[in-house]
Amino acid sequence: MQRFYFDHNATTPVSPEALEAMLPALTEVYGNASSIHHFGQAARYQLDAARKQLADVLGAASPEEIVFTSGGTESDNLGILGASRGGHVITTVIEHPAVLQAAGKLNGWSCVPVGASGVVDPEEIRKAIKPETTLISVMHANNELGTIQPIAEIARIAKDAGVAFHSDGVQALGKIPVNVAELGVSLYTVSGHKIGAPKGIGALYVRKGTKLFARQFGGRHERERRAGTENVPGAIAFARAAQWVAEHGVAEGQRLAALRDRLEQAVLARIPHAYVNAAGSPRVPNTTNIRFDGIDSDALLIALDLRGFAVSSGAACSSGAPEPSHVLMAIGLTREQSRSSIRFSLGRSNDAAQVDALVDALVESVTHLRKLSPAYV
Repeated sequence: MQRFYFDHNATTPVSPEALEAMLPALTEVYGNASSIHHFGQAARYQLDAARKQLADVLGAASPEEIVFTSGGTESDNLGILGASRGGHVITTVIEHPAVLQAAGKLNGWSCVPVGASGVVDPEEIRKAIKPETTLISVMHANNELGTIQPIAEIARIAKDAGVAFHSDGVQALGKIPVNVAELGVSLYTVSGHKIGAPKGIGALYVRKGTKLFARQFGGRHERERRAGTENVPGAIAFARAAQWVAEHGVAEGQRLAALRDRLEQAVLARIPHAYVNAAGSPRVPNTTNIRFDGIDSDALLIALDLRGFAVSSGAACSSGAPEPSHVLMAIGLTREQSRSSIRFSLGRSNDAAQVDALVDALVESVTHLRKLSPAYV
């Protein structure tokens, strides 16, 4: 049986370019980048090159503004806990758990609601600012809905208030153009395994002049902002994957948007009582979240997996959780509607034939499950 992957927001296959770039670092450039001997300095050279390459892709003013981490969660934690300085933090109800749970560790924080659009109103952010507010954190693109948040506008609000602004860009990089200077953010989170690099490598952009206190202690790595021996092969792979995005991202985004639209149009035409969540909002081109009334999402996920299709019922970090998606509940869906929604996220490996086969599998699976469902009349 052939298997097709439609869960690229959870993770992506390692790209050929990233793999080719990192292999020599695994076998030849194996020194510790903090060592002063030949092997260490060879690793340091490669790490510095990767830092510059990633900085260029993100539009950072200097490579020193890039802090390599283990991934998106660590970058979010470092950005929020390291830049809040004990003050009040503002975020939104649709953030990734890495942001919400980090903010929840602080003494004071506010969670701004969103409407059915899945897009936060910048004025709600402005209203939430207090004299003691030190940080605002709003994701660039939502991991479940794909909705794009008005980051540049929120950044201007934060600047006017003299407040640092962090954005989780894990689901934005590789899907839409990202330029941290144009966005106006103080801190920006990115993750390698979302764009074709291996798991275990991420980065936090920290604009020069932004105060950031370390949350991990030990050596003086990453300019004393993140202790721990750097993952040089991972950084090299991440930078190469990001370079591919810079060179091919626009064309790939157009291709994926066409496939996403093909999927949505076919599903809505062939399956009654199916709805695209946040359909009218600005979204990244590869993501759609579709509700199938009367269906339990886990049952549909398993049915599709048995037919060879990998999809998701929500954020990968929350899979298996008994509670419905906090993101879908936040945009006004009921518990039942939230539990009947599936996320499809496309990537480089997908094509029109796979999308058409997925639609056929959805028609068969939904029809079968609805016959068995007491919730569907």
